[in-house]
Amino acid sequence: MKQGVIFALILFAFVSCKPKVHTPKPRGYFHIELPKERTYQTFDSTGFPYRFEYPAYGRIVTNPDFFGDKPENPYWMNIEFPSIGGKIYLSYKSISDKNSIGRLNEDFYQMTYAAHDKKADYIQDMYFNAPERNLYTALFNVAGDAASTYQFYATDSANHYIRGSLYFETTPNADSLQPLNDFLKEDIVHILETLEWK
Repeated sequence: MKQGVIFALILFAFVSCKPKVHTPKPRGYFHIELPKERTYQTFDSTGFPYRFEYPAYGRIVTNPDFFGDKPENPYWMNIEFPSIGGKIYLSYKSISDKNSIGRLNEDFYQMTYAAHDKKADYIQDMYFNAPERNLYTALFNVAGDAASTYQFYATDSANHYIRGSLYFETTPNADSLQPLNDFLKEDIVHILETLEWK
């Protein structure tokens, strides 16, 4: 009888001592709180050849470093969004014999397609033109894990040319950045729709 009880206790010990199995949790992404209201303010600095409305939750940085160098003119800027780690880079060029509209457009298309085509699932374009304001724009959505989801330009085809792009301070991941890209796309469109030459 004693042996039966000991055997039962040993058997119970082996049966009840199952190793703990840890189930890995699925990968997730950080929750980023996006601004609840879209409000805009006007950038209209003295001496700049353009003005536009930009989000109040953004911050303008004029004459930023360009990969450690100064930009070629003082009209380059960044619109930074510190709360979400994004930046809209804006570069400005005067149209001239050296910088013809054809050459500037060719540079834009080459940078958009050559730099992003390998990582992009597709590239879709959208145009907004306002001839009464001499404004002609293109916005390119570079879908997939490309470095920049949105590339755009605005010009009057005679004197002014602005090239812009949206980047985030993180490794490109289309899934995790999708909410941020969708949110800022509306702001990029607003910038283009309110842009005026001076």
